[in-house]
Amino acid sequence: MRRLLFDNLKNLPGWCTRDKLVVFAVDDYGNVRLDSTTARSNLSAAGLDMSSRFDNFDALETRQDLEALYEVLLSVSDARGRPAIFSPYALCANLDFDAMLNGKQGYCYESLPRTFDRLACSQPTAYDGAWALWEEGVRQGLLKPQFHGREHLNIEIFERKLRACDKKLLVNLENFSLAALGGEPSMPGVGFTHAFGIWDRSEVDRHRDIIVDGLRLFEQTFGFASTTFTPPAQEIHPDLYPLLDSLGIQGIFKPRWCSRRFDRQHHVTEVNLCERKKRYRHMSLVRNVVFEPTDTYSKGSVEASLDQIAAAFRWRKPAVISSHRVNFCGHINEENRVCGLGALKSLLKEIVRRWPDVQFISADQLVGRIKSAQDG
Repeated sequence: MRRLLFDNLKNLPGWCTRDKLVVFAVDDYGNVRLDSTTARSNLSAAGLDMSSRFDNFDALETRQDLEALYEVLLSVSDARGRPAIFSPYALCANLDFDAMLNGKQGYCYESLPRTFDRLACSQPTAYDGAWALWEEGVRQGLLKPQFHGREHLNIEIFERKLRACDKKLLVNLENFSLAALGGEPSMPGVGFTHAFGIWDRSEVDRHRDIIVDGLRLFEQTFGFASTTFTPPAQEIHPDLYPLLDSLGIQGIFKPRWCSRRFDRQHHVTEVNLCERKKRYRHMSLVRNVVFEPTDTYSKGSVEASLDQIAAAFRWRKPAVISSHRVNFCGHINEENRVCGLGALKSLLKEIVRRWPDVQFISADQLVGRIKSAQDG
């Protein structure tokens, strides 16, 4: 009962529409976490805690992952006859492991196509043709990638660990992975994967440079500019909002409520609705449905997601579904992909059955709808 009450209350404020719109905002595409099953075994043998499902199953999407995903997305059609579409919040760069292993002292990255090329050489069964399939999914309208950052790690923490010869980091580098790496005692409250998390306000300048470079690299990689942004772990300093506005970002996904670190001593509280705030040009976007089918703590995921979608539609809100790539990965454990995509197929079939007038749209299209309605 409490869950049902919350699902309804959270949809009361914000932009409304009579259309039944469904957006799949799926984080972490393009990110290298685990290189292979061998890497996972080596990390576990080295004593790293691999109990998180991300550290256990999350790997760069393979050709088989994408083929199976496309089959599921094409299995349904919305009211306009269009298949379901993912908005993968993608990273456009990864750590250059070769440079690190060859003695590079500072952080160095490789582009996403280069990552796929490298893995196509070392693991052709999984990655040969994967990048071409990625591009084909974009052309077919099954994927509309958006900006998730340049990489999914905090470079300040990485460099501090590298200087300290952190054993967990070194064993990861040897295995071309970045898994089971915690934060840094000298930066309390900032996680290794929090690319834009800060401990000291001076770090914001570096984040400015990463954002500028990341958006440039995103456009170079995918052939178009991203108009929406989800920062990793939804951590970002408010001082960066004007920069994102100036670089063409029209919508930023944020938690409904959060307390952001402003500097070492101060936090600022944000309350976010699906709307534009007066002091910024971008729209705040909020995800109101959770779909994590391989999360063992999320029981009855399909039914729970359907309940949240129903609550969104009841209050004339778009259903913005939050998910992660790990739910649809099979490189480390094929059964994980089978489970996740099976749940996704069930969810999609039930959506079009219950709401035959539903429309599947991408995150940038949602921003366009809101902008058009508010400007009109």
